[in-house]
Amino acid sequence: MTRPSRNDPHPADPTDPGPASATHSADPADPDPASAAGSTGTTDADEPPAGGSFAGYFLRKLGGAATSMILVIVLGFFAFRMLPGDPVLKIAKERPMSPAQIAELRSQYGLDKPVIVQFWDYLVGIVTGDLGESYVYRKTVSSLIVEYLGPTLLLTGTAALIAIAMGLWLGQLSAWRRNSLFDKLASSTSLIFWSVPTFWLGLILLMIFGGTLQWLPTGGMITPGLDPWSAAGIIDVIKHLILPVVSLVAVVYAQFLMIMRASLIEEMSEDYLTTARAKGLTEDEVRRRHAVPNALLPTVTVVFLHIGGLIAGAVTVEAVFSWPGLGKLTFEAIRGPDLPLLQGTFVVFSAIIIVMNLAADLVYRFLDPRVRRA
Repeated sequence: MTRPSRNDPHPADPTDPGPASATHSADPADPDPASAAGSTGTTDADEPPAGGSFAGYFLRKLGGAATSMILVIVLGFFAFRMLPGDPVLKIAKERPMSPAQIAELRSQYGLDKPVIVQFWDYLVGIVTGDLGESYVYRKTVSSLIVEYLGPTLLLTGTAALIAIAMGLWLGQLSAWRRNSLFDKLASSTSLIFWSVPTFWLGLILLMIFGGTLQWLPTGGMITPGLDPWSAAGIIDVIKHLILPVVSLVAVVYAQFLMIMRASLIEEMSEDYLTTARAKGLTEDEVRRRHAVPNALLPTVTVVFLHIGGLIAGAVTVEAVFSWPGLGKLTFEAIRGPDLPLLQGTFVVFSAIIIVMNLAADLVYRFLDPRVRRA
């Protein structure tokens, strides 16, 4: 390209767009990239957008949890009123009572009032912490729940820790060795246990190890007469824990294994793992330091959801092994029907599940920036 001389009769047209104009639009509606990025020219991709603060997100989730709890409370009252059987007549069968005594007992329990009045008393009791008095135990429902909650937390807490550790560990090994003999055995075994009813597995274990072999206790939490805080008492409690914990773990760990396996297999095709290998990291380091932490994101939600379900699902296991927890208490209340006790345990179990769901939403938002920007 020749440069025009000073005496060129045809100088360059000043209206002709130059190189800068050709590459940058003069349209005032077109935002400047530098100004769009802010005064510093950079934006934090992990920060939630305007109006997406944590407080707003938390309040929305808390409102949803409160709505679910209200529906549970309403359902817990009217659903149990539809159960067959009259608790007063059942009590009357256990000992001779005259019609006047039956009417007095019905009045004492408040069952002679209209349903809407009973429902109002039920709501006031929940707000004030008074869940009523058990027909069978003749104690307040609140005191019974506090008394039986400890054994349930011991059983389900132990089972949850073992199931989570076992499921996540086997799941990531199975995914990393996909289509190997180990993967096929681990996946097929977990699917078999996943499909087995918990109470059925508990009965089988009870008959084999508690009945035929007589290796382990068949029921209860501790042998009568032992101090639970002594060395012998702690060992005895552990022996009583083995069969119910195995029954819960065998079914629950499979869910964590399969979800962890699927999540990690999806991560294995990502480019950042190829970059990590190019940096000289070993396969074990790539798996532990890069692939597994990212695969844990969807698994965390499932863990919280299933912890709540595990506590609520302990009803059948506690009934099979006569474990003195909320599950056994609920089972005995159904046989009544002990309406105040049923309503109280139902509200507690439902509240645990709702709280675990809320915790899952909050933890997942904290771990995954994409949820914070949504």
